[in-house]
Amino acid sequence: MKIAIITSGSRGDVAPYTGLGSRLRAAGHDVVIATQEAFADAVREAGCEFRRIPGDTRALLGSERGQEWQQRSTGLIGGIRTNIQMGMRLLEEMGEGVLAAAEGADVLLLQRVALWHGYLVAKARGIPGMALELFPSVPTADFALPSLDIRFLGRWGNRNIPRLVAGATSRIKTPMDGPIREFQRQLGLPPSGLAAIRLEMNRDEHWPIYHGYSPAVVPRPADWRPGVEAVGYWWPPSRPDWQPPKELVDFLESGPAPVFIGFGSMTGSRGRQLAETVSAALRQAGVRAVVQAGWADLATTGDDVISIGDTPHEWLFPQMAAVVHHAGAGTTGAALRAGVPAIPLPALGDQPFWADRLVRLGVSPGWTPMKNLSAGRLAALIQEAVTDRSYRRRAEALAGRIHAEDGSARVIEALERLRPGLRDDT
Repeated sequence: MKIAIITSGSRGDVAPYTGLGSRLRAAGHDVVIATQEAFADAVREAGCEFRRIPGDTRALLGSERGQEWQQRSTGLIGGIRTNIQMGMRLLEEMGEGVLAAAEGADVLLLQRVALWHGYLVAKARGIPGMALELFPSVPTADFALPSLDIRFLGRWGNRNIPRLVAGATSRIKTPMDGPIREFQRQLGLPPSGLAAIRLEMNRDEHWPIYHGYSPAVVPRPADWRPGVEAVGYWWPPSRPDWQPPKELVDFLESGPAPVFIGFGSMTGSRGRQLAETVSAALRQAGVRAVVQAGWADLATTGDDVISIGDTPHEWLFPQMAAVVHHAGAGTTGAALRAGVPAIPLPALGDQPFWADRLVRLGVSPGWTPMKNLSAGRLAALIQEAVTDRSYRRRAEALAGRIHAEDGSARVIEALERLRPGLRDDT
């Protein structure tokens, strides 16, 4: 079976799918991963065929506009506005890339950014498919949708406000609908718009929606329809030939377990300011640290600090006293799998949801938005995380449950149940 995985965004939006792709190949499938050019090597290293999706997320987040999005993206209004503005940029680029990625495919597996176009291609061409989400995407009474960046709207509001908003916007044209309506016409489908497509996907019993995080971290809500599942993480492929730099090994062996500091694909041009805050916090906390540069080119100095580049989380995190991160879905999962306390500093999107979840799970002493970060606040959180052993005990217990799961196997099993064709009753 030829399977096309279509994803776009930052490294955290791609790495889980390269791991899933390698597992699908091991199960005997021919796998294409379509994503941005920056991740072509990662796709090929996973043994999958690379196809290009337009766009450059690093350049987008590092631009002046991207910095504005990260600064104002929290709260209901800020979250919605950021989703709209970033979504417009992505929608303008996605259609042709999805069409090319789907060429010759028997099944489409779609990450969020590719979901609308991919669903339409699947419908128009009768190709089975499913959504593969990295954070909860279907309304439930249990919690507010992470994309809204609101902690709680009440059980009725959590479940119904997103549907009411989607229902209202599905009956009117919005600026975001233009590219998708044109794409529908191109495919010979009646134009409807983004909100209507999302409502259809959420209701379509022939369209599975699988979430690649542990149900021990976010239990599956009882009010989700059949076919909407939380199946466990899709881990990036292991790198058996990778060897840690001697300098890093020597540092780890030279003293007590350090704290990891890294913000992945976040912060863009704010690296220098953030580095100054982090350096001051480390001095106040009196801890050793491993600092990962990431897209911000984060760099700190000191006798008890080492700066590193790309290093597998599965090797590094278990050796840490705590992990300070941006609360992206992938890094959150990696820290939980390692069984270490976490200190989340979210910037945008679903990150505040994961930050709040880590505190609720009892594996984090607290969180603060990255834009509000101070050295004193970060130092206090680090000290509490590394001195109060209850955080590590709870993290280790949760890690045991996560290790027992196999999210990729659940997707492989689901592929056997997909029907050869989708409804087209819009």
